[in-house]
Amino acid sequence: MTRPATARIALNRPLRRLFDYLIPDHLELSPGQRVEVPFGHQTLTGLVVETGVNPPEGIALKPVRNLLETWPALPDSTFRLLTWASDYYQHPLGECLFTALPPALRRGRAAKEKPDEHWQVLVTDAALPANAHRQLALFRTIKQAPGITSSALIQAGFTRAQLRGLQQKELIAESPEPTAQPLAPEAELPAPLLSEAQTIAAADFPSDTKAFSATLLYGITGSGKTELYLHYLKTYLKTDEQALVLVPEINLTPQTLARFRRYFGNRIQVWHSALNDGERLSTWLKIRNGEPVILIGTRSAVLLPFSHLRTIIVDEEHDSSYKQGEGFRYSGRDVAVYRAHLNNCPVILGSATPSLESWHNARQGKYKLIRLEERAGNAKPPQLALLDIRSRPLEDGLSRPALNAIRETLARGEQALVFVNRRGFAPVVMCFDCGHMEECPRCDTRLTFHRRDRAMRCHHCDFQMAARPTCPKCQSENYKPVGQGTERTEDSLAEQFPDVPVVRVDRDSTQRKGSIQAILKKVNSGEPCILVGTQMLAKGHDFPNVTLVTVVNADGGLFSVDFRAPEQMIQTLLQVSGRAGRGEKPGTVLIQTCHSDHPLLNALSHGQYATIADQLLAERESGQLPPFRAMAILRAEADTMQNSLQLLDSLKPMARVPGIEIWGPLPAVIARKADRHRAQLVLITEHRKQLNRLLTHLCQHLDQTKLPGSTKWMVDVDPQETG
Repeated sequence: MTRPATARIALNRPLRRLFDYLIPDHLELSPGQRVEVPFGHQTLTGLVVETGVNPPEGIALKPVRNLLETWPALPDSTFRLLTWASDYYQHPLGECLFTALPPALRRGRAAKEKPDEHWQVLVTDAALPANAHRQLALFRTIKQAPGITSSALIQAGFTRAQLRGLQQKELIAESPEPTAQPLAPEAELPAPLLSEAQTIAAADFPSDTKAFSATLLYGITGSGKTELYLHYLKTYLKTDEQALVLVPEINLTPQTLARFRRYFGNRIQVWHSALNDGERLSTWLKIRNGEPVILIGTRSAVLLPFSHLRTIIVDEEHDSSYKQGEGFRYSGRDVAVYRAHLNNCPVILGSATPSLESWHNARQGKYKLIRLEERAGNAKPPQLALLDIRSRPLEDGLSRPALNAIRETLARGEQALVFVNRRGFAPVVMCFDCGHMEECPRCDTRLTFHRRDRAMRCHHCDFQMAARPTCPKCQSENYKPVGQGTERTEDSLAEQFPDVPVVRVDRDSTQRKGSIQAILKKVNSGEPCILVGTQMLAKGHDFPNVTLVTVVNADGGLFSVDFRAPEQMIQTLLQVSGRAGRGEKPGTVLIQTCHSDHPLLNALSHGQYATIADQLLAERESGQLPPFRAMAILRAEADTMQNSLQLLDSLKPMARVPGIEIWGPLPAVIARKADRHRAQLVLITEHRKQLNRLLTHLCQHLDQTKLPGSTKWMVDVDPQETG
């Protein structure tokens, strides 16, 4: 008797297993295709993993209901990449595979774009407010090209919100018949001219885009790494090939996008979480269909189904936001390197402060190291100075020398940047009579005071409450904010310098769509102003008229329990220092500290990251820490700490294998977060394959173990945070 044809299907569920279904006679299935399958009382979208499997005897299989496309949504190279990532990061294959699909396709929508709208004007002149510049420009564009499509307008830099705004004002309407061609793309610029130092660096870049190679570009801040990326793509990428440029965060995208579009026009596409479903589907289809796009995207872009990928560039490769913090905990940078290996193409990792992992790989000869240690043009690296604030009076965190330096900078018509790595007004509110401090009722941490809306907020679980005027414990009115946040620094500087704009850049001030673009426009005007912000200001921004950077407190990472903290502190300080003096004018950096004699800060004051990286690597080697050994953390959380520790304790006997060292289990640094008690078990070894086999065994055991409903567990391979 002939066995019926069967297929093994992956579903978008947190289950470490696949599901077998019968293949109806009228369907032909192959790996990577999307199908509709019954699952309980639901119909779900699945992805075919393999066909021709032999299911266990005595099980009645349900048939696949429908084939959604005749072609595979995930081509072979993408399928192999995600299968590897599932195994390496110990995450269910189904969820990994579905990460490569846009949300619309995960829900079963057809893999085609909705018909594009065409627009025409309804009036001769638009009665719009004088400050509605973008809406007025949009109206004029539609007037000049009646019948133009929404996608062409969005490609030109307009938004759907602006279109709907004009439509609601009855100034434009959808056109029944297209009467115009899309906007002609602007003339693309030739490859950028390079300085002598850039030309020498460019000569060492890989010339073969059909062979795997890994290159680490160590270029100091302001050295022109982006020009090198542009020059490389202009020189080696053919007009029918695809490239991927990864950036750490969406807030870097506007400036980067504008520069790339000047050189590559409509080949440039973007991918990040702020796009709507239609925009993501449109971009996904271009990539899957092999259109010669150059995609600029955040970490998830590395998982997309490219079919003609010939170059991968990872900008600011050291940035911790490349590591996914929950769910599928992959590293976008490390997956990019493996993807380049699978696709037989070069990968270029660029940074002024390379991660110690990449620096170690370059020293070992696994990556080719290219050094670019001169700033572009006539710009010179800034002068760094440590400002010891012990025994100095401070005005809202700023010393008198720092305030004088800001005053002198503004008097010269230049801009100053003040770096404060805390949001809100103050990190804690304390009673100066009884010592009470307001704590989060759901976490083992204190609430941050936000004066703008008189709120106390937890930056870990988003709990918030109204700020109290008096101490809840002793009712004293001597209940005041302590410490420095961006809001407090902004208010203080506004009082000190009332005639100069103070621009705050943090997660709170950039939540609205378009807010970061408005801020960048204000700063790039060159008018004197003071920028106040968090790490968002340290990442890739180019402000030619910023000549002074002041770091309010540089000591945060010196004494952390996390072994990565010194590396991350030095990277942040050097990155934010690099915002100074990027134009013709020289730059100065003042770093306020209570530990000016600390060897790391002394090395930092000379600005030589390579020397510091070698020093930190030597410390890691003596401590046998990553990258010299592989690390993974098993995390547990439950409604009590006892339950979390008990679960991890039960795993220790299975984890005791030769060659693997076990630390813990111990409570996490923030042991309670959102009323969940968190503990962790650290596994560390020189043998990565052995660690992977052990993790697979432990995950299988945990999957088969009935746990209390409130107890959860997760695995973090190559963790970026060990607290």
